Amino acid sequence: MRTKLLFLIIFGCTFLMYPELKAQINPLKKIKDKTNEQINKGIDKSFDKAFNKKDKDKEVKKENSAVQNTPEDSDAHKNEPKLNSASESKTAAPGRPELKWSKYDFVPGDKIIFEDNQLHEENGEFPSRWDLFQGTTENAVFGNDNVIMFRGGAATIVPYMKNSNTDYLPDVFTVEFDLYLPNNSINVNFWDRKNQTSPRGATYLNIWGEGMELSPARSNLPNKENINSKWAHIAIAYTNGKMKAYINETRLINIPHLEFNPIGITLHSYHASDSYPVYIKNFRIAEGGVKYYDRFLQDGKIVSNAIRFDVGKATLLPESMGAVNEIYSLLEEHPEVKFSIEGHTDSDGDFDLNQKLSEERAKTVMDQLISMGIEKNRLSFRGFGETTPIDANDTPEGKASNRRVEFVKTN
Repeated sequence: MRTKLLFLIIFGCTFLMYPELKAQINPLKKIKDKTNEQINKGIDKSFDKAFNKKDKDKEVKKENSAVQNTPEDSDAHKNEPKLNSASESKTAAPGRPELKWSKYDFVPGDKIIFEDNQLHEENGEFPSRWDLFQGTTENAVFGNDNVIMFRGGAATIVPYMKNSNTDYLPDVFTVEFDLYLPNNSINVNFWDRKNQTSPRGATYLNIWGEGMELSPARSNLPNKENINSKWAHIAIAYTNGKMKAYINETRLINIPHLEFNPIGITLHSYHASDSYPVYIKNFRIAEGGVKYYDRFLQDGKIVSNAIRFDVGKATLLPESMGAVNEIYSLLEEHPEVKFSIEGHTDSDGDFDLNQKLSEERAKTVMDQLISMGIEKNRLSFRGFGETTPIDANDTPEGKASNRRVEFVKTN
């Protein structure tokens, strides 16, 4: 009886204390539950972060893969020209280098011997101003440009000229053209391989993506640059035995005494093929002239067709900077000189548009010189359109002579 009474007392006390015990136990449980919840959230967050990073890495990898395999880089589009990015100079023409050739010292000859800008050529036909020595060469449209395409068979062409079997290169001459190489090379022979006998000791200028070679000189472009799969401007200058050659603004060949006398020109691309064609455009041979300052002293003006623009536009092309740099140096060395910069066009196109174009081009040249540091009050500009030709407008050479910029002395 006593034992039973003791049990009832203990049970009753426990029952009375249950709410208090429950109140103490529940906070502990809540703390434990809260801790577990935080731990679980931490684990979930870590897993989410890990998986998000993995997914993000996959997306980046996928994006990089997409960039590396764009249509421009695929085999089907490997030879298409690449345009300048939006971050490049606004004065740069599509597919051309930026207009910043501050060290360019090449100035073309002033009397044009041979000119081919591929205007009025029929796509798929042989270039009308050239002759074929061997292989396959034809007119093509590449991007938005008419070009000459070397397709295969060790393609070799020579300028179609009167008396091509004679020495038609003067003692001072320049050669220029724009070149697009898909990853091979082109040679410039300094004789006509179809109509002339190779001069004793003659060699050729080899041009490839990374540089040039004309025995005994060989040079690569600086900073591991290359011109593969983009347009580049090639320039060659010969002056009484001296020869220089450039890719864009960089002079790579400088030979003081060439071992032979150049007598003609041949373009030869041994490795060109239908899969890897070579393209050229804007080919010109010109006879060299008197230095700009000597012309200025003699005539009171400088006539230059070395300043080039996009077709139908006033956009100054980078290869113009050789002439612009020389004019700048003349003005720097002779602060008393003032110029009226005067633009001229050939007779192609609308008369009024040519007038406007000549004015815009003259102003472009003036603005370029001012941006280089020449005082504005020393320069003015005018345009004459097609009204004052200096040659006939019935040949490519005559038209090229008429497309010019003159720097006329003013008081």
